[in-house]
Amino acid sequence: MKTLFEASRINGMELPNRFVRSATWEGMATAEGEVTPRLIETMTRLARGGVGLIVSSHTYVSPEGQATPWQLGIYKDELIPGLKKMAEAVHECGGRIVLQLAHAGAFAVESLRDHPPLAVSNYEGLAESPRREISLQDITELVAAFADGARRAKAAGFDGVELHAAHGYLLSQFFSPLYNRRKDAYGGSTSNRARIGLEILSAVRESVGSDYPVLMKMNGQDYSRDGLVREESVQMAKLLEEAGLDALELSGGLLKSIKTSPSRPRIDTVQKEVYFREDARLFKRELNIPLILVGGIRSLEVAEELLEYGEADYIAMSRPFIREPDLISRWKAGDRRRAECTSDNLCFAPGFKGDGVYCVTREREAAQIS
Repeated sequence: MKTLFEASRINGMELPNRFVRSATWEGMATAEGEVTPRLIETMTRLARGGVGLIVSSHTYVSPEGQATPWQLGIYKDELIPGLKKMAEAVHECGGRIVLQLAHAGAFAVESLRDHPPLAVSNYEGLAESPRREISLQDITELVAAFADGARRAKAAGFDGVELHAAHGYLLSQFFSPLYNRRKDAYGGSTSNRARIGLEILSAVRESVGSDYPVLMKMNGQDYSRDGLVREESVQMAKLLEEAGLDALELSGGLLKSIKTSPSRPRIDTVQKEVYFREDARLFKRELNIPLILVGGIRSLEVAEELLEYGEADYIAMSRPFIREPDLISRWKAGDRRRAECTSDNLCFAPGFKGDGVYCVTREREAAQIS
């Protein structure tokens, strides 16, 4: 039987345990997307804290795909030296790190660009301001941008890459009938909507080789009217598995939603944990590649159950590590208390002010004690 603290491998990448830090936006890069000492320290604290695999903050593969200010970039070779320092620092602490490749599509930050964001389908009600519908030439360039990003990640020494196809970002927009209303080869049927993901996976493979870990994060479902449903999502996942995907991180929901967003608030009881559990059960029945499950996991006992019942192969968390980067070491040492994270989502607000993401609640508690 699998255990949480056993070693394992994903396409040759050796991992010391089955805990994964799921990617988030830290708001700690420079305005040009460069690595900063603070961002390196954030990653090394996770490695020192016992996280088996760190997934970097989502990195934009091209300038028009930037989702948030102070977001990490992977869109030009000049960024490689800083990224190399990050990867080396994590490795020196005994950690493993993969770089997440992303493009925001229709939800790119407009204030940083002088042209409209790209939309899979430009329809009335998509956004309050103009969008430009992606052309076939744009698709060719997007595929190349992801492949170049993977090449740069490998050159920088990262242990693998993860393609971000969740939460309503670009690839998620292609996968979802809510956003994808195209009439060409990239719209309509499930296989057509999965096409760009398959093309990007193929291009990335050609760029990095067959023995380099390539993961994908995708929605089990959008939890939104007319959005992606789990039956279609698992069909797409099976196509990606057949095309050579090494592991799948399963998430869900759209950033525009509150109740069913990827970062649901107030996960304050065991009963509210693992809100993508039903989706995971279906994916585990249908897939043979490792399944990484994220979404409201806060208890060691729950994580153990997921492995014991065969509902996941790896346990991913994000917000708990913002408050407790050493959570895994604490659990391994025998302190089995739930993660201290209260899921109040206050941690993201400082990022938009240029202060970087941190646990606001913990800072307030510390101030009260002092």
